[in-house]
Amino acid sequence: MGMEFARITIDSERMGGVPCIRGLRIPVAAVVDMVAAGMNEAEILHDFPDLEGEDIRESLRYADKS
Repeated sequence: MGMEFARITIDSERMGGVPCIRGLRIPVAAVVDMVAAGMNEAEILHDFPDLEGEDIRESLRYADKS
C-alpha cells in the first residue's frame, strides 16, 4: 500500500483478518460505512466510545488507499 497505518490492525486470529481499529473488534469498513451514511465524527464517537477522532480519519485514509 505504500503508506503506514498505525491505527489499523489486521490479525487473522481476530475478526477473520478483517482490518480493524487498534486491535478492537471495530472493522474499518464499519467506520467508513457510518461516514458514508452521513454520520459525523461526534455521532460515531458516541456510538463507539472506544474510538478516537484520529481512528475515523485513518479509517478513511485506509479505505482510500485500499
